[in-house]
Amino acid sequence: MKRWKRLVWLIALTAGIMSCLPGKLHAMNGVSAKSAILIEQHSGRILFAKDAHTKRRIASITKIMTAILAIESGKLDDTVTVSARAVWTEGSSIYLRQGEKMKLRDLVYGLMLRSGNDAAVAIAEHVGGSVEGFVFLMNEKAAEIGMRDTEFANPHGLDDAENHYSTAYDMALLMQYAMKNKEFRRISGTKVYRAPAPPGEDGARVWRNKNKLLTSLYEYCTGGKTGYTKRAHRTLVTTASKDGIDLVAVTLDASDDWNDHIAMYEYGFSNYRIAKVSGKRIVKRISDPFYKGRLRAARDLRYPVTEKEMGELRVKVYLLKPRDEWKENPNRAPTAVGKAVLYLRKQAVDAVPLFYEPEKDESSRGFFSQAFRFLGVRSDG
Repeated sequence: MKRWKRLVWLIALTAGIMSCLPGKLHAMNGVSAKSAILIEQHSGRILFAKDAHTKRRIASITKIMTAILAIESGKLDDTVTVSARAVWTEGSSIYLRQGEKMKLRDLVYGLMLRSGNDAAVAIAEHVGGSVEGFVFLMNEKAAEIGMRDTEFANPHGLDDAENHYSTAYDMALLMQYAMKNKEFRRISGTKVYRAPAPPGEDGARVWRNKNKLLTSLYEYCTGGKTGYTKRAHRTLVTTASKDGIDLVAVTLDASDDWNDHIAMYEYGFSNYRIAKVSGKRIVKRISDPFYKGRLRAARDLRYPVTEKEMGELRVKVYLLKPRDEWKENPNRAPTAVGKAVLYLRKQAVDAVPLFYEPEKDESSRGFFSQAFRFLGVRSDG
């Protein structure tokens, strides 16, 4: 009986430990959010999803769109005069004053780190000419990115309009797009920022990022944006990087979003790795005599896969058939002559163009090399 009791106790203990471990079990069954998604940042591959295409209110993660539009406007060094409409915007604030002048860059930091609704309106008015004009730009950019189930009605995410919503999937697309911008990555990943003090005051405004994953909870977090309204509840978009894998996580209407994101990240980092196929290796294996030694791949092929999927990857090369006139005069061949495609089973998951580079004329190369030597100038080729 003692042995049986001990065995039952060990089974119960093991089950309890497993329920606390982040990973596939927790990610699949324990996410508190009504909608959630985890994607690999570069490929966009979905690693985990829960009701990711349902339209929901999104609160202040709206400001990711506001920030990237401000950055792409090229006006970050502009001085913005704060309007009364901005100052009297309800909700979270960086406490701007009417008539105060502040650099657009500083406003974007206040927007992303402290979720300032006043900053959102000030940005919108300066970049879009008006809040309404900026909202038009937001929806135009959403369509460009492919956010098909999204509509923006304001630059901050407050519950002041019914036609303001998105999905976990669309918000992942937005963050994936924004993270391609170096300035956005810098701002999103800033833990503390100092901005000029209000007029007539000494010192500086000190803004600490509200994203606790970034500041204290998860060492691999690289940025993100928090959100909350009474109707949307808690929303969160974050990014994380580990061992060469970059991930984006989104949760909408979550009661335990910090742990949701950690669990999804740990699942992603534990179960996926980036498979890479060298572009140089691809072109070296091309046997066609016309192309051999004359091709360059734009980059390496890469895709996130599980250990099991590694053996299911294949690379195929598609090249234009060389024409007689190209063989007679290689300089007449087009620059782009084909592509290399990475397949996971039968699905194409990545592709890179292949560029043709004719060999240099060795006679002219020799002439210039001799001339350089005669002049005492070193030529490295």
